[in-house]
Amino acid sequence: MSYAVKEMFLTLQGEGMQAGRKAVFLRFAGCNLWTGREQDRATAVCQFCDTDFVGTDGENGARYADAEAVAAKAGELWGDERAQAYIVCTGGEPLLQLDAPLIDALHAEGFEIAVETNGTIVAPGGIDWLCVSPKAGSEVVQRSGDELKLVWPQDGIDPATFLDWDFRNFLIQPMDCEEADAARQAAIAYVRDHPEWRLTLQTHKMLGIP
Repeated sequence: MSYAVKEMFLTLQGEGMQAGRKAVFLRFAGCNLWTGREQDRATAVCQFCDTDFVGTDGENGARYADAEAVAAKAGELWGDERAQAYIVCTGGEPLLQLDAPLIDALHAEGFEIAVETNGTIVAPGGIDWLCVSPKAGSEVVQRSGDELKLVWPQDGIDPATFLDWDFRNFLIQPMDCEEADAARQAAIAYVRDHPEWRLTLQTHKMLGIP
């Protein structure tokens, strides 16, 4: 199958338990919780997305003909030395496209594969690091992984309901919104009162890293 990729670039992971790690970011086009068009935001399930995932016009964006083409570009971006090679598959919603052939091709290129998903699609096997970020109003079916990252605050979500899910790490991330200062304070307060959770920040935005 072919793959619609919005952009692919070398950077540092900015969020979560792997923050600060060198990574190739593979952003797939498309999402199942919002079209990506501003005129549809008010009626979308996810109304706070801060990412452009529409089309294939970003850096190294394209409709790649097959899994090997995607993996080859990722390998080119990383470089020849593949020790600790790490790729983050994100979106949009990456599990609309990420499949067994692409997972196998990325592994063949030497990559450890991380995925950031909204959890509404069951993850395929072979993923090395799975981050699920639930959105209010969606049905989360992927209830296990390496980290659950909850953007906060979200109306209609009680973080306590996630604690019996099978995750190794539970993270609260302040929402990037017009009331960002209030969101940060709310996230800090929640973690102080609920030490099962850990605060994570979007450090790439703070440092100006793409």
